[in-house]
Order: sequence, then structure tokens, then C-alpha cells
Amino acid sequence: MTEDEEGGSAGTFDLDSKFWRTFLLIAAALLVFAGPTYVPYALNLAGVNFVVSTVLGFTLLVVGLVLLWYLIRRRVVV
Repeated sequence: MTEDEEGGSAGTFDLDSKFWRTFLLIAAALLVFAGPTYVPYALNLAGVNFVVSTVLGFTLLVVGLVLLWYLIRRRVVV
């Protein structure tokens, strides 16, 4: 029997684990709320072009919403 057949693999994450559910939910919340607000602000302070920082903030918002949608579809967030 290999490690994959036993059901436990060190390289994968299991959504039944409380750690991964909590971690992914916190990551989604940070991406949705902090992504489009604090990241562009910090990049503007660092001297990055306004358009680049705004596009990066919008991209982080979209990634956070997709992650949140994934968690809702997998019934992690009810």
C-alpha cells in the first residue's frame, strides 16, 4: 500500500481539517478586505505607480472572492 492509498499525504491539504478550513477562511477574508485597501496604499507609499498598485489590489480582491466562492461551494463556509 502506498501513502496515497492510505489517505494521508504530506503534500496535500484536507478540507476536513480544522486548521486548513480556518487558514483558508482567514486568507480569503484578508484578500477580500485588505487586498484592495491596504496593499495599494502601502505600494503607493513605497513609490509604485498608482495604476499598478490599483490593478494589484483589484486582482487580490478577485482572488479572495474566488477563494471564498470555492469555500462556500465546498460547504466549508455555511
